[in-house]
Amino acid sequence: MTVRLRPHHLLCMLTFVGKGYTAAFTENYIRIAARLSAGEDILVVEGPDDVCAPMLGEADHHCLCDSVTERDLKARQAVEALLKVSASPGASIRPDTDFLKSMREAFSAGSIRQGCARCEWSPLCTGIAASGFDGVLVVPLDG
Repeated sequence: MTVRLRPHHLLCMLTFVGKGYTAAFTENYIRIAARLSAGEDILVVEGPDDVCAPMLGEADHHCLCDSVTERDLKARQAVEALLKVSASPGASIRPDTDFLKSMREAFSAGSIRQGCARCEWSPLCTGIAASGFDGVLVVPLDG
C-alpha cells in the first residue's frame, strides 16, 4: 500500500505531533503517520489526499482553495530542489531515515518552507523544529 500525499503534506508530516483541525482529522493523520513510520511509500498526488479525506465532507474545507494549491507548488519545487528527485504528482517517495533527515534539516534551516507561507500551523511547526522535532509521529522504520 501507499500513502497518497499532496506536495505540501510532505512538509506537514515532518512536524506532525497529533494536533489538527478536528478530532476526525487528527485521528486519520495519526493512522497515516503510523503507516509512514511502518515503511509505506508515498505517492504524490494533485489536490486532496489521504490527509485531507476527513475534511472533504465539510462545507468550508480549504483543501481545494487556490492558496493550498499554491502551497503545493511551492513545496514541490522546494523538495525537488533539495532532494533532486521528482515530487510531482505520480512520484513515489520512500520516507526512510535519509529522506526524513534531509527534509528535517532543511525544514529547520527554513530552506524548504516556501510551502508553509500563510499556514495557520506554521508557528507550531516552527516550535517543533526548534525542539529538534521532539514528539513527532512520523519516524522511519529504520531509525
